[in-house]
Amino acid sequence: VTTKLCLPALAAAGLFAAGCATIDTYVPTVRSFGVYKLDINQGNFLTQDVVDKLKVGQTKPQVRTILGTPLITSAFRDNRWDYVYGFSRQGRVTEHRNFTIYFVDDKLGRWEGDELPTSAAEANRTAAEKSLAGGPTGEGSGFFDWLRGIFRR
Repeated sequence: VTTKLCLPALAAAGLFAAGCATIDTYVPTVRSFGVYKLDINQGNFLTQDVVDKLKVGQTKPQVRTILGTPLITSAFRDNRWDYVYGFSRQGRVTEHRNFTIYFVDDKLGRWEGDELPTSAAEANRTAAEKSLAGGPTGEGSGFFDWLRGIFRR
């Protein structure tokens, strides 16, 4: 009789243990209460309208004036600059972009990277929409609305 009960119990325990890796995604845990984590911007925030100002053949100082100082420059490869951007919200990376500039004979040869926001104004507008989407509506949201909001994260 114990063997018949042991096998289903082990199967159920295995299923529950498999879901432990994603439990923080769906259920708030004790460590998410009471601890405020800062939103962190790191690196170079580039937009497509700034990158559109680049032209093949520009000098390094001209590129630095347009894009700013690169986050990563290598002493071993002085013909490559890397612009990296990351944004973390509540301790989780929500946005990460890489953009690389290549020089040939100290002149801009080519560039490549991830898709960039169209402009800073557009990026600010979408960020405001994201942050205001979960805001209060002024229609008397109560305790149960707050509780549902926690479980929707």
